[in-house]
Amino acid sequence: MVAHLLRLKLTLTANGLRRSAWVLVGFVVGALYGVSVLIGSLVALGYVSTQAFALREMTGVLAGAGLVLVWWVVPLVAFGLDATMDPARFAPFPVPRSRLLVGLTLAGLLGVPGLLTLLGAVGSTVLWWREPAAIPVAIVGALLATLTCLLGSRALTGALARIVVRRRVREVGAALVVIPLVLAGPVLTRLIPAGYSLRDVDITPVVRVVAWTPLGAAWGLAPDVAAGRWGQAAGRLLVALATLAVAALAWDRSLRRALVEPVRETTRRRDRGLGLIRRVPATPLGAVYARCLTYWARDPRYALAVVMVPVLPIVFALVDPGGGFVLMAAPLSGFLMGWAISADIAYDGSAFWLHVACPVRGVVDRWGRALAAATVAVVVVVVLSVVSALLAHRPGLVPALVGSGLGMAGCALGVASVASALVVYPVRQPGDSPFSMRQGATLPAFLTQIGGWALVGALSLPVTVLAGVAVAGHPAAGWAALVVGPLLGAGVLAVGAWLGGRLLDRTGPDLLRRLLAMT
Repeated sequence: MVAHLLRLKLTLTANGLRRSAWVLVGFVVGALYGVSVLIGSLVALGYVSTQAFALREMTGVLAGAGLVLVWWVVPLVAFGLDATMDPARFAPFPVPRSRLLVGLTLAGLLGVPGLLTLLGAVGSTVLWWREPAAIPVAIVGALLATLTCLLGSRALTGALARIVVRRRVREVGAALVVIPLVLAGPVLTRLIPAGYSLRDVDITPVVRVVAWTPLGAAWGLAPDVAAGRWGQAAGRLLVALATLAVAALAWDRSLRRALVEPVRETTRRRDRGLGLIRRVPATPLGAVYARCLTYWARDPRYALAVVMVPVLPIVFALVDPGGGFVLMAAPLSGFLMGWAISADIAYDGSAFWLHVACPVRGVVDRWGRALAAATVAVVVVVVLSVVSALLAHRPGLVPALVGSGLGMAGCALGVASVASALVVYPVRQPGDSPFSMRQGATLPAFLTQIGGWALVGALSLPVTVLAGVAVAGHPAAGWAALVVGPLLGAGVLAVGAWLGGRLLDRTGPDLLRRLLAMT
């Protein structure tokens, strides 16, 4: 049965790669990237293996514990990345639970992350080539650590499945993960030039504590044996084995529950959208506007983008403190908020049939979606203009930033109104992981995105030039940008909504057919 489960995993993976050439290309690119990271890590470990014992112990324990932590935490928010071997799918079949547990655990190795983890863990034994007696123990520790990654990940996701399945919990968790990832690079770029060095801090106590935790116990075996600390090695072996036993027991209990009562997402229906609809005019335009504005407030695919926008000035300020880089936050946010509606119809999915069946005139659909996005974009652009100008210590640039941001937003809305009437492409569905990618993306969709961005940049060039002149030290150009930007954006939006509406009247049924084929 275990062998059958492993063959099933390989078959499902191969079939998934055959569905689209782009999926295969993405898999190959991801695998090559993972292999490059693995090779780089092994080269770094090879260099560290020539250094002092304390540095080798610190690297092995802390890096290994970090790897285990990533395996345990990321699946809690990166839901939907790989559901080919979801335990709930085996509920109708009389598979013994013990064999299912072993099969699913080993199946976790039959993927790029699992294989790279195993190779990296075994490769970390290079740290102890100068202490031959520690090498066999290092191999055992690497295998125990790999099992800790797999079992711990399954145990945590199984135990918290009924909590993580709630959409709001997943949204908050995704934001808590994405935002630190965005800030990690700029923070590190500030720490390194500041002269921060691990040599200035004695972290030996931290290493010793981590080596006694479930995260680092398996990684602490080799340095203990290399240093002749046999008593500590025995104690940490007990911690590592106890961790595996507890993780296996916890996953067995969650697996038993999943097979009997599969976890299903429940959605509470509320009348917030109806309340908003009552506050707008009882017209088709008002209905589309209220519906799309509700998306911006409640759909996590929009909400996460809105949450990320305020992070832009922080990132820019960290990368270039006191410089002018932060001044790009407002125009860039205007572009991002405006271009977001290029995926509006794709986000509708099969619900787009309402617009086709009503029927809603194409120009009404275009204006309703654009006005909903503009309602949010205007507030974001104005706030970020003030914040970024203050961070750059140039409050006189607020008019230029507001003008360029609004102009960029209007141009993006206009171009997106046309682009979304021509091309739809696979997007994340409600409840999907923000880290997941839908299969079936096409080259026309990619070219549409690139061409649309270039067109937005070209159309917004007048107000961008005025804002640049204002940044160069000419305040009058900033006030000119405040006038030209909104007028230019409104003009491009009006033309885009009219042209996109006419296109949508002709392409609406075909877009619906393609959307249904993607679901």
